[in-house]
Amino acid sequence: MPFDPLELLSNFIAALRSSVSPRTVRNLRREFDRSVLAKLGLVLVAFVVVLAVFAPLIAPWNPMGQDLDSKQQPPLGFSRAETQTGQEMVNDSLVITNETVFVNATTAHPLGTDGLGRDMLSRVIYGARTSLLVGLLGTLLAMALGVPTGLVSGYYSGRVDDVLMRIADVSLAFPSLVLAIALVGLWGEAGVTVPDPFVVTGLAPAIRSALSLPGGLSYPTGMPEQFTLPGTVIVVVGLVNWVWFARVARGEALSVREEEYVTAAESIGAPDRFIIRKHVLPNSVTPILVLATIQVAAIILLESALSFLGFSGTTLSWGFDIAQGRQYQTTSWWIAAMPGIAIVVTVIGINLIGDWLRDALDPDIEGEGGGV
Repeated sequence: MPFDPLELLSNFIAALRSSVSPRTVRNLRREFDRSVLAKLGLVLVAFVVVLAVFAPLIAPWNPMGQDLDSKQQPPLGFSRAETQTGQEMVNDSLVITNETVFVNATTAHPLGTDGLGRDMLSRVIYGARTSLLVGLLGTLLAMALGVPTGLVSGYYSGRVDDVLMRIADVSLAFPSLVLAIALVGLWGEAGVTVPDPFVVTGLAPAIRSALSLPGGLSYPTGMPEQFTLPGTVIVVVGLVNWVWFARVARGEALSVREEEYVTAAESIGAPDRFIIRKHVLPNSVTPILVLATIQVAAIILLESALSFLGFSGTTLSWGFDIAQGRQYQTTSWWIAAMPGIAIVVTVIGINLIGDWLRDALDPDIEGEGGGV
């Protein structure tokens, strides 16, 4: 019996809405009120999301704009030593001199600049768009593939379960990064150009032109009108991570199919599709939702690794900037450190939210505040 993954995904969203009962809301609020880490995670994720959504309004410079006169400027609070070579005549002889000068930070580039003079703060802000979109879209694709597979496998069991789970075992036999690199190498790098609504509609240029900086300086304009979304990477991370959703959904289906309400539905002749959609899926939402939050963080790390290795297809990515900063580690450490810090903050925030959801929705697990 065929199943439409998109139909199962829409049913999952509907089941998620119906599962948000007053009791669930109370558990979420209670766990949130007593968990400092949950509050921290929500603040971190909300901060990164705001930066990503309103990047054209927040970023101080065009992330692609180059200024070789300002290259490798250090972030605020730091300075960089630079050796300048000169020539002078001493006793009718040409002597080469080396002089050490210090390059100081400027408020125009609070996080410094890279080897081409591009503003690191702007690149970190725009890189958040790529990481969050790949994380969210890749997770949705993995859910659309894995949840239907797991529900069908667990509900029917027997040979169907054996075949589907052996396919999952084969996928698990390959390291995620190695499999992702192989798939990207097979299909090539395909980027999807997405127009920036704030810039295309003229909202961002109007707002930025109206703003003024201290000292009578104008706010820099000319932000990118579009950005590239790595389409191949989104598909690849979804294909690499679907197996985790399949295994969790299968485990829940194996448990739910033994419940009395499922047996009653089968006894009155309810179709299998109806039983899976109305009974099995709604009662499997909680662990799938918790897994989804964890997978968003894992996919962000995987996308950063692919970008670092040059398989992303976009240059506005945290992993790409880390790769560009390798050759400057001894002189300009911030080029790689700033996007690395952004990755750490984002992943920690998402994982803290996942822990909060797990502790609030699963009464058998003790959270930060103790047992439920």
